[in-house]
Amino acid sequence: MKVAIIKYNAGNVFSVRCALQRIGVDAIVTDDAATLRSADKVVFPGVGEASTAMDYLRRHNLDTLIKSLTQPVLGICIGMQLLCRHSEEGNTDCLGIFDSDVLRFDNSAAPGLKIPHMGWNTIEPCQHGNMTGGTHCKLLDESCTGKYLYFVHSYYAPVGSHTVATCNYITPFSAMLQKDNFYATQFHPEKSGTVGEQILKNFIML
Repeated sequence: MKVAIIKYNAGNVFSVRCALQRIGVDAIVTDDAATLRSADKVVFPGVGEASTAMDYLRRHNLDTLIKSLTQPVLGICIGMQLLCRHSEEGNTDCLGIFDSDVLRFDNSAAPGLKIPHMGWNTIEPCQHGNMTGGTHCKLLDESCTGKYLYFVHSYYAPVGSHTVATCNYITPFSAMLQKDNFYATQFHPEKSGTVGEQILKNFIML
């Protein structure tokens, strides 16, 4: 199996590669269009700032490429946010795969809750959105329910029609999104221990 990680001048890409190696997957980090198109699975991770990341994607024609991919694609953290329609971070138009606008957390009503949301939190699978027949998202299984995953983010996608799992910090938000062949997590599976490893395994097995 050929797994490609999108290289786009964002942080955390190589920690995702290391996490995949721990589950027996040797992924290639690349921005080459032909390599990405021919991969069986594509991972779109990252830590960074939305407008800078989108500028890099556009200058290297990766924005058009990502939207054209037909194999399973997994967006992680800012990778998930860039798959949305727009981000308040830098007032940035994003890729528009998910019909959602990314917002900045507002803790004015709860100043004791610090921004960014950083640390461990639980997620709850949904029974709405694009999930057919009430089944769970294919990346989730019983081992994931009620378990803690690792988050680091100041911006979030609100709960919407493509939400397949939620988390609550200041406000309920989308912990996971899914539409067609595009999957996304706001948390970092590569930093989330055995539960995160299981989610990565489930993605590789799609």
